[in-house]
Amino acid sequence: MAKKRVGDPWMPANEYGRSLPIFTVNLLVADVARSVGFYREVLGAEERYSDPDFAAMRLVRFDFMLHADHTYDGHPWYQRLKAAKERGLGAELRLLGVDPDDVESRAREAGAAILQPANDKAHGWREVVVQDPDGYVWALGVTIGG
Repeated sequence: MAKKRVGDPWMPANEYGRSLPIFTVNLLVADVARSVGFYREVLGAEERYSDPDFAAMRLVRFDFMLHADHTYDGHPWYQRLKAAKERGLGAELRLLGVDPDDVESRAREAGAAILQPANDKAHGWREVVVQDPDGYVWALGVTIGG
C-alpha cells in the first residue's frame, strides 16, 4: 500500500478499527483533502483526523472513513477503481438527524451537486439528496409529522 502520510497517524490503526461500531462505511476517494472539505463544509461533518491517505469523519453520531485511492493499490479491483469516473452508483447513503435545508444551503454556496432539493417525502422524512466530489450520493434528513 502506497502511503503519502508523513509521521505517525492520530492513533494506531488496530486501535481505531476496534473503536468502530459493527457497521460503518469506508469511501475510496481521489483526493482526501477535497473530500474532507466537502463533508465538513456541505454536510457539517466533524473531521476527527485526516492526512493525505485517510480521514476519520463523524456526522451526527455516524463515524465513517475516507481512504485515498492510492492506499488501495494492492487491492484486486484497484485498476477498475482508477478507471471509474464516478463511484457508488446504485448505493444511497441515508442518514437521519441532519437538517436538509441547511445542507442544501451549504451545498449551493459550495457549488456541490444537489440531486434532489430539500422536500417532504411520503416515507416521513424531509430530506435533501447531494452528491460528493467522487459521486457518492447522500440522502440526509429529519423526520416529519407523527
